[in-house]
Amino acid sequence: MRVIYDCDPGIDDTYALIYLAALAHTQDIELECVTTSAGNVDADQCARNAAWILSLCGLPTIPLAAGMQAPLEWELTTTPDTHGDTGLGYATAPTRHVEHDWAMLWCDAIDRGTDDLHLIITGPMTNLAAFAHLHPQHYAKLQHITVMGGAFLYPGNTTPTAEWNFWVDPHAAKHVFATTPSPITVCPLNVTERMILTPDHLERIIDTLGTSPLAQHLEPITRFYFEFHEDTGDGYQAQIHDLLTVMVALKQVPSDSRLSTADLEPNSPLTRGTSIADDTGMWDRDPNAHILTNADITTAWQLFDTACSTHARIHAGDPALERLRHMRADD
Repeated sequence: MRVIYDCDPGIDDTYALIYLAALAHTQDIELECVTTSAGNVDADQCARNAAWILSLCGLPTIPLAAGMQAPLEWELTTTPDTHGDTGLGYATAPTRHVEHDWAMLWCDAIDRGTDDLHLIITGPMTNLAAFAHLHPQHYAKLQHITVMGGAFLYPGNTTPTAEWNFWVDPHAAKHVFATTPSPITVCPLNVTERMILTPDHLERIIDTLGTSPLAQHLEPITRFYFEFHEDTGDGYQAQIHDLLTVMVALKQVPSDSRLSTADLEPNSPLTRGTSIADDTGMWDRDPNAHILTNADITTAWQLFDTACSTHARIHAGDPALERLRHMRADD
């Protein structure tokens, strides 16, 4: 299974990167590239953040690039109150030096075949909408697209009705829903808000990471997120939306979804980014989305705990894990 991960790190994106890196180490996936969009912070800062996390995970050579620098039509709004000034809470990523052309990274991955290629997007869909315009023939070949976004008949986290990713660039999301070559898997707040991390669990995660360099940085990254959720009335805990989205995309947790036709309002200041869905066919339009309705959160956290154990074993040079990696690489 091959993965393009498009994100805007972002604290919950960081957890998704840690998980994907563990799967890449054990050869369960091939992480083709990581690209970033402007969202929680600007696209270049997001790329610096992603590069640093991948380096802490022992994957500094994964191709990585910053994508589109702004939403299609609205001005960029970032989230210093949610993710900190740099996007990683109380941590700061060092400057990176390697850069690639994000669209060419996508094209190269698609040219290798798309049956096993999964595009996972946990930030605004700006890059995907731009890619549809820049490379329509490659876009048409994408078969497996999963996005974190939306709130369907459910309270938003940015306005009373809108989720953050869809609100930041609603024109991009609307364009993708109108043009997608096959139904997209959509992971909305309705389900991802159930992916709750507590301080006690974070402490266990850090213990599990052992001597991995991730261990010393994960607490200051996450503590900011705990404080944000406490300030908004959700308690001293955190919703790790993007980690669950990655697991659903890779079909690693039991989940349920409904086939529907999704759309959203891009222009009105009051309802900007509000996602709606037609399950009945009243719009007389083809379905374009598998909207997640449930997921096994317990299993999801168990998988992440295992991934953290993998990082600890890799950093410690566990010979059994090295043999497993070589065996899977040979297969």
